[in-house]
Amino acid sequence: MVTGLAFLLLAFAGFLSPGKAPAGGTAVSYSYLSYLPAGYAAAKKAYPLVIYLHGSSARGSNLASVKVSGLPRMAEDGRKFDFILVAPQCPSGRLWSSEDWAGPLLKELNSRYRIDPDRIYLTGVSMGGGGTFDVAKRYPGTFAALAPLCAWASDTYQLCRLKDTPVWTFHGTEDHVVPISETEQKVKALKDCGGSVKYTRLKGEGHSIHFVYDPDNEYRLLEWMLSHSRKKGE
Repeated sequence: MVTGLAFLLLAFAGFLSPGKAPAGGTAVSYSYLSYLPAGYAAAKKAYPLVIYLHGSSARGSNLASVKVSGLPRMAEDGRKFDFILVAPQCPSGRLWSSEDWAGPLLKELNSRYRIDPDRIYLTGVSMGGGGTFDVAKRYPGTFAALAPLCAWASDTYQLCRLKDTPVWTFHGTEDHVVPISETEQKVKALKDCGGSVKYTRLKGEGHSIHFVYDPDNEYRLLEWMLSHSRKKGE
């Protein structure tokens, strides 16, 4: 039986701090980085939670690799967020769908932090984009919104479980790592079952599209995510 592992360090506001959580039914633990917004310690309110899933190159046991790009990079560079950010690390040789890590992680985080259960969001890039779809399918109704970027390592099976969850997905037209058809197949499958999905084709862009997270650009993706709350009764 796998039991929960304690944090290596508690997260401090404005800094990325490490922790560990078990994957359900296995002896595998997923390390992760967490960020608390400024004022968290003094406030009494519950905060939104954004879970960020990295791409395949950051797999392993060196948490520093998770901070190379995306939301963890922004937090490391001093960007201030009004939400709790958690970035798990996928072990070497695995995909985000290999184990049930998300349930144990959410349980651990809810026991540690003041999280608004109706404002939990999931996003990721490349393998993490595919993982965003896979984890959300495993836990339908858990996330208030999803933002998969250039998603791979996922399929359209059971995508209709997400038809009531807002999705905004992005893909570069010049992506030669993950074909844009990977995203377009998922978009079609969601639309076919009445899903709420936005799709942005980034003309001329390749595989590296982390820039869409920048809150100062035209997309305002984080603002869009945080504008959604989970539907009551889910």
